[in-house]
Amino acid sequence: MDKYKKIFSYIKPYWPKVSLNVFYNFLSVVFNVFSVTMIIPVLGILFETQPIVTESVPFEFSADAIQHNFYYYISLLMIELGSVYALVFVGLFAVFMSLFKNGFRYLAMYHLAWLRNTVVKDIRNDLYDKTLKLPLSYHSNEKKGDLISRMTSDVQQIEFSVISSLEMIFREPITILVLLGTLLLLSPQLTLVVFVLLPISGLIIGRIGKTLRATALKGQNKLGVILSVLEETLTGMRVIKAFNAEKKMKERFLSLNSFYTLIMTKMYRRQYLASPISEFLGTVVVVIIVWYGGSLVLSPQSSLSPQGFIAYLILFAQIINPAKSFSTAYYKVLKGMASADRIDEIIKARVTIDETKDAKKVGSFDSSIEFKDVSFRYNTEPVLKDINLSIPKGKTIALVGQSGAGKSTLVDLIPRFYDVEKGEILLDGVNIKDLKIKDLRALMGNVSQEAILFNDTFFNNIAFGEYNVPEKDVIRAAKIANAHEFIERTPLGYYTNIGDRGNKLSGGQRQRLSIARAVLKNPPLLILDEATSALDTESEKLVQQALSNVMRKRTAVVIAHRLSTVINADLICVLHQGEIVERGSHEQLLTRDGIYKKLHSLQMFAE
Repeated sequence: MDKYKKIFSYIKPYWPKVSLNVFYNFLSVVFNVFSVTMIIPVLGILFETQPIVTESVPFEFSADAIQHNFYYYISLLMIELGSVYALVFVGLFAVFMSLFKNGFRYLAMYHLAWLRNTVVKDIRNDLYDKTLKLPLSYHSNEKKGDLISRMTSDVQQIEFSVISSLEMIFREPITILVLLGTLLLLSPQLTLVVFVLLPISGLIIGRIGKTLRATALKGQNKLGVILSVLEETLTGMRVIKAFNAEKKMKERFLSLNSFYTLIMTKMYRRQYLASPISEFLGTVVVVIIVWYGGSLVLSPQSSLSPQGFIAYLILFAQIINPAKSFSTAYYKVLKGMASADRIDEIIKARVTIDETKDAKKVGSFDSSIEFKDVSFRYNTEPVLKDINLSIPKGKTIALVGQSGAGKSTLVDLIPRFYDVEKGEILLDGVNIKDLKIKDLRALMGNVSQEAILFNDTFFNNIAFGEYNVPEKDVIRAAKIANAHEFIERTPLGYYTNIGDRGNKLSGGQRQRLSIARAVLKNPPLLILDEATSALDTESEKLVQQALSNVMRKRTAVVIAHRLSTVINADLICVLHQGEIVERGSHEQLLTRDGIYKKLHSLQMFAE
């Protein structure tokens, strides 16, 4: 029930459109019913089972008065023009009623078209917005392919299943209720039988569709896994080919795809059962109605006339298609709810990096960043243990140590990509949890080992996150990062597209572009996470020169595997198994017989 409420909560803000849709659907059904019920007196008078009405009564809003006067005008037509011309008139009147019926139906669909697409747009917007708000820890635990599946396939499924069923959900109940009300006026006895039979049919259909939602959920989950494998294949194509792993990847994909096919076949077979079952049950109900209604007409005590019975059957026949459509919509909605479940998992995912209501604004970094007894763990194993570290303004602090020592985790705590488990981090004496997250991150520029770029132009990648940036500022940032020359050599200069993830560039060029992005931001604190470790000697030299330009007069936290890049740091901290085991300048650490000296000796030997 909560999922239905969630979907309809997206519809609620647009209640005027919904009201118009319901109103026009109601008018459409009313004109449809009126065009059918007018057959009753015509047939009765033609077949001489209904006496001709020769006098009218004063007009009033009552069923008897309207019916009496309607019979009077039909009788008048037949007396003055004859039965044939009366039938022609009635036929033209029926055409006129049909024009109104279908015209109002189109108006209902006209407003539904906007509503349907707007609701899907809102769902996509909310899903993307929540994805941006979720912390890095969430994205680290989830498969990208599965998230893409939820944001594309599942949203599309909701559009096809739930939103596309709005037409039937809004129109068919109105049609059924109006028709049932009319049938009740025609014959209460016969309609009582209908009230008994229709719920039984609905119960049978509901029981058949009960497992459809669970099967659809399995299918959507499996599709998420398939898209994850596809994303990994496209990302790791070079490695797959280098290790001759095409066959293994193909077998993995074929196995997942075959299982997905089996699930979806089972689901569609169950869904396709809805129409035949509902049609069969409708036929059974019609046969019972014909038998019972016929016995009533033949009974001398019955108030149901033959022509009334014919009109009753015509109206009842018009209930079958809406009921069938409604059962089909029910199956579609059940299938769509499985996708709604998967989307709801993202919408309800907890944003662990939250901002306090009275968070303070911060626009500058004045004295220091201080770690006080900071501990952190991802799952069960501790990654950082009782870290105490002060980073004074204007100083360069280097973090070195073996892979997995906790260096990257330590710097990720500063912009609150993750929150400390124990202890606190202070910016100018204020706990960073008490500051506005956007302001905090605005003080920092980040250059990581992997240059993360976007499929856009040089200009937009450098100006990423900023608005209305002058071209001269972008060029200045590129010159500081030693990127201006190679950008100018491209066909369109700063407006040349760099390809997916910057694949048209070399590793050194990508890294210098990410440095230019950090330069344009002009942050007081720079975080460099092994920014040169994946580069060749020549590229490293250019990038290192660019970093030196950037770090001038700035506070910098540098993570490095190559110790030669941090020998001029003001303070070098050696991390081992989540603890700072040594700290000091390059010369001071070399005089100690510790981990730093061992790492230095190994690198010198390797070189």
